[in-house]
Amino acid sequence: MIGLYIGSTDAFAGKNIVLMALGLEMQRRGMRVGYMKPVGSLPKRVDDVIGDEDAIVIQELLGLEISPDILTPVIIPDNLRVTTLSDETDALAAIQSAYNTISKDKDVMLVGGCGSIQYTGTHRGVDGLTLSRKLGLKTLLVDRYRRNRLNYDAILNIKKTLGDDMLGILFNDVPEDFSRDAEDILIPFLEKNDVDVFGMVPRDPMLNAIKASELSWRLKGKIISGNSQSQRIIQNFLIGTMQVENFMTYFRQSSNLATIVGGDRTDLQLIAMEGGCPCLIVTGNITPNEIVRARSEQLGVPVIQVPDDTYSVARSMELILNSQKLRELVKIKRGAELVDNSFDYNKLCKKLARQSE
Repeated sequence: MIGLYIGSTDAFAGKNIVLMALGLEMQRRGMRVGYMKPVGSLPKRVDDVIGDEDAIVIQELLGLEISPDILTPVIIPDNLRVTTLSDETDALAAIQSAYNTISKDKDVMLVGGCGSIQYTGTHRGVDGLTLSRKLGLKTLLVDRYRRNRLNYDAILNIKKTLGDDMLGILFNDVPEDFSRDAEDILIPFLEKNDVDVFGMVPRDPMLNAIKASELSWRLKGKIISGNSQSQRIIQNFLIGTMQVENFMTYFRQSSNLATIVGGDRTDLQLIAMEGGCPCLIVTGNITPNEIVRARSEQLGVPVIQVPDDTYSVARSMELILNSQKLRELVKIKRGAELVDNSFDYNKLCKKLARQSE
């Protein structure tokens, strides 16, 4: 049996969708696939048993049936007040026991990581690097394009730690204007340093999109007009803090963006709505005037009023869009399709076969 750990250089890199696509592909190839997520951060109760929400979704998509507490033996919530930092339970032993149970009669065992492979779970002795070694797993890394770069330093450091047990890397969410640099410069560099690259998944704004109703909740705001269109999809955002003339020029070049603007900037609010923005986010806890609210109803543009200032809301928006989970079926199918079109499965399977000889 082959054990494969899917980890990442940082949180929200796309491990889950890569794992789902990989599991489904291996099932299509006739393999008996097992799955677990040893450490979870999203507690969910199912029939009085606590598991991890993401793990439960993935298990259902793979057609597997394991009790949630065995599927994810260790839950470490993000909320510090409900996290037991000094738990006496032997977390590693619990994970090893669950792994042995689930992996029986399987051809391949997929183990999903939580957060960063280097750090998440360290306080319980169950970070990804420790787990992959203790369970005897091979590791596939996922690295997501962020802050105008791919994290090659982290990749090389993890390779140095795991050695031959690191199979290679899959890049995710790579914008088109960076892909050529990655192909011409970064990938040859990594392969020269014995890091196999299994593909680059292109950026698709729809995968990070969010509904206006959910965005309102995440920003601790409220929809004050345009409620009938609260299910409109938001793919990205624009900050409306510039002069009207500059704003109009930029806005015409960037459609389908939610606009974040001060509650007292009636001029920019109207321009954004007339320009077809899918959602207006007004900051400073200022209610827009009646003209703006009436126009939002006519155009079907939800207006979200939030308490924070424009800069704080923009930072929150970036975090929210970067951490969107793939839980809607249409997104899952689209994400899996992108991975399938980019992932060199044959290259991975050949390398697994060589290492298992």
